[in-house]
Amino acid sequence: MATKSAAQRRAEAKIVYDAFMATCPTRQVMATVGDKWAGLLLNAMADGPRRHGQLRVTVAGISQKMLTQTLRTLERDGLVVRTVEASVPVTVTYGLTELGATLMPILRALKTWSESHIGEIMDARDSYDGAMATAS
Repeated sequence: MATKSAAQRRAEAKIVYDAFMATCPTRQVMATVGDKWAGLLLNAMADGPRRHGQLRVTVAGISQKMLTQTLRTLERDGLVVRTVEASVPVTVTYGLTELGATLMPILRALKTWSESHIGEIMDARDSYDGAMATAS
């Protein structure tokens, strides 16, 4: 039996993740990051930590429940850190972790792209909806 190097053993032990596979855990990450509230909240924290109320004002339309739930999910995934400061009243802030910060170029680009191309998308939707209405 041939002896394997440590690097060979590590390479064999490494799990290959493929998001196209139904059981791949990366699908959960993609679902979290692709969630509209998560992307908006992460973008809102890009310039520094924010308090719960600041995030709620910045991300218009998010409910208290959804804000709390999304922040917990992002914290669980290691993308956001919750910091509690002992003061009166207690101050709680949410900020990006180093891992969360690595997502920012992608999320910022998606936000910018969406804002830049929304007119074209709305035109395409109107055209599609009009064609579907006349086809019916």
